[in-house]
Amino acid sequence: MAPQSLIELWRGGLCESIHAGHAVVYGPQGAEMVWGQADAVIFPRSSCKMIQALPLVESGAADAAGLAERHLALACASHSGAALHTKAVAAWLSDLGLADEDLRCGAHVPRDPEARCHFTCTEDKPCQIHNNCSGKHSGFLTLNRHLKGGSEYVEIDHPVQRAVRAAFEEVTGEIVAGWGVDGCSAPNFACTVEALARAMQFFAAAKPEGSLRENAAVRLRRAMVAFPELVAGEERACTKLMRAMGGKVAVKVGAEGVFVAILPEQKRGVALKIADGTTRASEAAITAILVYLGALDPAHPVVEELLPKVQRNWRGLETGGMRRAEGFC
Repeated sequence: MAPQSLIELWRGGLCESIHAGHAVVYGPQGAEMVWGQADAVIFPRSSCKMIQALPLVESGAADAAGLAERHLALACASHSGAALHTKAVAAWLSDLGLADEDLRCGAHVPRDPEARCHFTCTEDKPCQIHNNCSGKHSGFLTLNRHLKGGSEYVEIDHPVQRAVRAAFEEVTGEIVAGWGVDGCSAPNFACTVEALARAMQFFAAAKPEGSLRENAAVRLRRAMVAFPELVAGEERACTKLMRAMGGKVAVKVGAEGVFVAILPEQKRGVALKIADGTTRASEAAITAILVYLGALDPAHPVVEELLPKVQRNWRGLETGGMRRAEGFC
């Protein structure tokens, strides 16, 4: 199950680093392009949050709770913990008659610079709403209220997680290869890279007038591109890429070098995993694939930012650059 070289970092005319991995472009007829091994088993991590949010929408829980498109974007988010994120999550919980202590994601210092500075420079402690997954967990709580489940909604045998697992297996087309506990304490189900790409293709090809699940998929992908700043945050790759493509493509990062893309106009889904888990490389690789597929203008500044041909040091001197490895895109 050998990964393929995807992204190279060059310095002084020499290849300094190589990031290998697996990537699949999945279309209506199946896997159209494969780099590395399509059957490599991975944890999708946060890249699959739109799958985890499917039961929230298709069950009727979202509509029963009066959730708007902004809420659905947050349900798919790995947000930065900026004020726009935490205020929205706090209001969502309040509308449910719940509070921070009802979450089960844990607390961490947020990524947003202003919010991080606050906790660094004061004795205040972050709450669970600052967790990058608090939107997803608010979605879990909304579904849980609808299902009338117990408070421990992240347990593997809880009705919420049973619904998530069923949706995951159905849209990936695979029985899960196993599961692990994610950083936010929710189960994360393992699958092949091809299966993850197949699931993204389902989201891409879904029609609003289709099945209940297709309609839910359309609503989630539309929410992501309508509110990219809620899905990630300012200065984040997901937000920048979705803006650069004019809301025509939804993308989502996952920890440990995972990235996915949903391309409705092409009815294609993309999934990739960098073997060494480097986010720098996954951002560069998804950028290269989106350019290759014609979804992202190669002249857009975000391409040079995430896949820089020229890198400079602190004095502005050119040191090298990043390249697509031979045979990739």
